[in-house]
Amino acid sequence: MASACDSPVDDIEDMVTSHDPTPHERQFARRNIVPRPRKHKLQPTADLDFPPPVIPGTQKIWVRTWGCSHNSSDGEYMAGQLAASGYKITENPADADLWLLNSCTVKNPAEDHFRNSIKKAQEQNKKVVVAGCVPQAQPRTDYLKELSIIGVQQIDRVVEVVDEAIKGHSVRLLGQKKEKGKRLGGARLDLPKIRKNPLIEIISINTGCLNACTYCKTKHARGDLASYSIEELVERARQSFQEGVCEIWLTSEDTGAYGRDIGTDLPSLLWELVKEIPEGAMLRLGMTNPPYILEHLEEMGRILQHPRVYSFLHVPVQSASDSVLMDMKREYCCADFRRVVDFLKERVPGITIATDIICGFPGETDEDFEQTMELVRQYRFPSLFINQFYPRPGTPAAKMEQVPAHVKKQRTKELSALFHTYKPYDHKIGERQRVLVTEESFDSQHYVAHNKFYEQVLVPKKPEFKGKMIEVDIYEAGKHYMKGQPVEDARVFTPSIAQPLQKGQVSGLPQVSLLDRLNMNISH
Repeated sequence: MASACDSPVDDIEDMVTSHDPTPHERQFARRNIVPRPRKHKLQPTADLDFPPPVIPGTQKIWVRTWGCSHNSSDGEYMAGQLAASGYKITENPADADLWLLNSCTVKNPAEDHFRNSIKKAQEQNKKVVVAGCVPQAQPRTDYLKELSIIGVQQIDRVVEVVDEAIKGHSVRLLGQKKEKGKRLGGARLDLPKIRKNPLIEIISINTGCLNACTYCKTKHARGDLASYSIEELVERARQSFQEGVCEIWLTSEDTGAYGRDIGTDLPSLLWELVKEIPEGAMLRLGMTNPPYILEHLEEMGRILQHPRVYSFLHVPVQSASDSVLMDMKREYCCADFRRVVDFLKERVPGITIATDIICGFPGETDEDFEQTMELVRQYRFPSLFINQFYPRPGTPAAKMEQVPAHVKKQRTKELSALFHTYKPYDHKIGERQRVLVTEESFDSQHYVAHNKFYEQVLVPKKPEFKGKMIEVDIYEAGKHYMKGQPVEDARVFTPSIAQPLQKGQVSGLPQVSLLDRLNMNISH
């Protein structure tokens, strides 16, 4: 429903007609007016109860994001713009005046959490603004009625929407970014941003994709492929390194399809980006579907061996059954996936291949599922994302004949059990590795580092290691990690070319020192 503020407002000049009095005539008319005294019944000012004025830009905002790294980047951009305009970003939802909820539409549980958060905010009388793929794909959903919405390509206007929500108005911005009739990748990349981790920059290289997978709701939200130019992306990477970042993640719904809409391709982008990466800093490539990476296998093999690029690739297979892949409209067969994996394992020794599998897709037979189990037995993927199928409303797969719920659960359980029968890192105990330390572990007991193959290595939590490239000896291995002991007297290398921003500090703004502020105040 269109809001009242959607109607066009005439310019001031257009609101004055030739029949209206001139300013001189209005001033002359005032001189001939004789004021008449009027009696007023005065009331004690103590009885007057004026509500305090609502001044947008002074409130506290809590930002919550679900889903992929593309969504995480959008959330960081929205938080940065709000902070730059005066709002205070808080990590405590109870303290916040408004909740900005940035949603994911991939699976039912993520949307359930999102919907429950809206209800919780309303119960606590919080203002609510929603963003992300759920409202973009289905803005007329009942539980989103009367809520303000920021579309996935409108995140550069988050301040406008939050301002209006603070004042009690409902605003919905769901349009697409276009230039000369052509759809753009999204909002500008140089907007203010608050990185969740000041050492890691997430860059969305394109939005949307070229596929039409029958189970996917994200396509409804992100649309067809739209890529940023190489120049924009290189400049964003350059700016990030100048702000102390030492690791860059490239993300999108399908990185392998990058550039096909603008006459370029992923290897061309990557070769330009590696020129900007400082020594010791690293680049991680995001998810790519098999069809598009097949065209660039030779080039990708060379790029993934580059010393400043992680030898890591996330290639979702979803199923090893060609029949199921056809019903999914995945546009490849299992042999294509095997070709990608086999080629990269041969050309990039030690490479980590991560993949995704959906259990219980409509029509999946026991034989289909067994083919998937055999694929996992053969390749023993060290990183495997197992998903029980959830029919998403509005998708073709939701209308197909469903596999019984107990069968889906059993297959998910069987595949998970198979995954836990092998330990991918035991043979690495005793190795000496160089690792980049960027994060804190969930239990806050260690720092998290990654080696060249983007394998997780836990190291002692010493402040001098954070953001550094260090050498460690691997002495223990678990299912998802290794533990490393720093080598005594080994070189501790700092890849950042500038001091990293503080946690919560806004990226993309000129950093003014305290002395500069004092000088400015004195000059004024």
